[in-house]
Amino acid sequence: MELVAAYRQGSESAATELVLRHGRALGRYLYAAGADPGEIEDLVQESFFKAFRALSGWRGEASFRGWLFRIGANLRKDQYRRIGGRVTVPIEDHEIADVADPEGEMGANDMEKRLREGLVSLPRLQREVFLLRAQQGMGYEEICAALGTTAGAARVHYHHAVKRLKDLMQ
Repeated sequence: MELVAAYRQGSESAATELVLRHGRALGRYLYAAGADPGEIEDLVQESFFKAFRALSGWRGEASFRGWLFRIGANLRKDQYRRIGGRVTVPIEDHEIADVADPEGEMGANDMEKRLREGLVSLPRLQREVFLLRAQQGMGYEEICAALGTTAGAARVHYHHAVKRLKDLMQ
């Protein structure tokens, strides 16, 4: 809240600090939510632009981070609608990591792919609650404020998301 207040008073260093504190986490959240890796930097940047432009109207009911993640999630949904749900798969070879255990690396890559596909297949609220809780460590009160739901509903969505992901990973 102090950084937001400082930014509202014209401090550019406060804006920089807000980006440093929340930018990487927002990028991870958007990636896990199914954003194209090549679009994540643009989505993060646009999220901050929208947040800073609308900051005068922010009432502070949710944390700045939760509010920012909601903006990012909405931009991701808009992007998904624009492309009509199409996924572009590049045809060039993927870089192969130089590791001592190629079989272990391949297994980890497969697990990551299955988890990402599982996350994308979850209903929107389950996915968003799961990512905010498991990846970002937010509490249910903060999640419900960020997503406009109740803490009880957030708990139910999280429970169902965990169950579905466990089933998919086995």
